Amino acid sequence: MPTTTPEHDERIRTMTFSSVYPHYVTKVEKKGRTREELHEVIRWLTGHDDAAIQRHIDEQSTFETFFAQATLNPNATLITGVVCGYRIEDIETPLTRQCRYLDKLVDELAKGRKMEKILRSP
Repeated sequence: MPTTTPEHDERIRTMTFSSVYPHYVTKVEKKGRTREELHEVIRWLTGHDDAAIQRHIDEQSTFETFFAQATLNPNATLITGVVCGYRIEDIETPLTRQCRYLDKLVDELAKGRKMEKILRSP
């Protein structure tokens, strides 16, 4: 598997959460999941409540700002696997790894995985 490049990491850093969020919603709703379930996953990973999620959308926060203001769940390191061609646990840049954590959780939600498994419950 390739490792991320500085150019890739920079693209992730400057991408806005609001530009990706509608794609997350479409992806999960197309598979029969709900926006509320998507928010549950985002809240679990980031500690952002619904108001904060909406504020980041409204303010067009970059992923850098979105994750800088987050309190990452201590169990986030249990999120492993490949997303977008990258093995999550091998990504060295923390912000890129955090974005891929979110992508992986959204993928699992869309694939119908049980919420307790997605949220890495013991």
